Amino acid sequence: MTEQRPFAVVTGASTGIGFELAKCCAQAGFDLLIAADEPQIEKAAAELRAGGVSVAPVQADLSTQQGVDRLAEATKGRPVDALIANAGRGLGHAFLDQDIEQARKVIDTNVTGTVLLVHRIGNEMRQRNAGRILITGSIAGFTPGSFQAIYNATKSFLNSFSFALRDELKDTKVTVTCLMPGATDTEFFRRADMLDTAVGTADKDDAGEVARIGFDAMMSGEGDVVSGWKNKLQTAAANVIPSGVLASQHRKMAEPGSAKR
Repeated sequence: MTEQRPFAVVTGASTGIGFELAKCCAQAGFDLLIAADEPQIEKAAAELRAGGVSVAPVQADLSTQQGVDRLAEATKGRPVDALIANAGRGLGHAFLDQDIEQARKVIDTNVTGTVLLVHRIGNEMRQRNAGRILITGSIAGFTPGSFQAIYNATKSFLNSFSFALRDELKDTKVTVTCLMPGATDTEFFRRADMLDTAVGTADKDDAGEVARIGFDAMMSGEGDVVSGWKNKLQTAAANVIPSGVLASQHRKMAEPGSAKR
């Protein structure tokens, strides 16, 4: 990698929105450090390198302190110009029916790992008074998630965390952007065991388009962006519809077997 080029760290970059965000960075001239908790990250790096980009892959479990440390050490002290904290997990089914260790993994990946990484790299950015942070939240964070209770709650945390962190840094040259997509065509629903749900089988947004919207918002220094006009309508409605009604509506989308109704 060459230190004359800007440097981006992208997590959850093996597939889906994270991989597409890495592509956006590559097209904009960034060197890349990409991370995921699966071997697929090596294949993603090879695809990105085919475009003539410098890419270093790291397989690390960002739900753990050790994984966050491994990723941070892989920067080798190079200043990070853009941190794209996209790593996340989902989990379907009713909370009391879930394996509690899998549920904890969702919390530790989406919340704890993101917070640890942003705190570590964000402090370096603040010290230099330069940098961009993009956090992948979700429109799910606006709705009580029946049959996705833990996932939606973690996204609510990330949305709120992003807005607050941006305000705390408003007098610096470090920007914080929150990308809030809706249901997107990725591996998410298969991995979350939700292929028998209405939302799991419905038409979804294109991951590349979602990533481009988020990347452009980050580069423009915007505070938050909801991808897609339907998702914008949903978030607007969520601000006025009672929580109980929202939870009932979410049940219709996410309850196991709802794809057949």
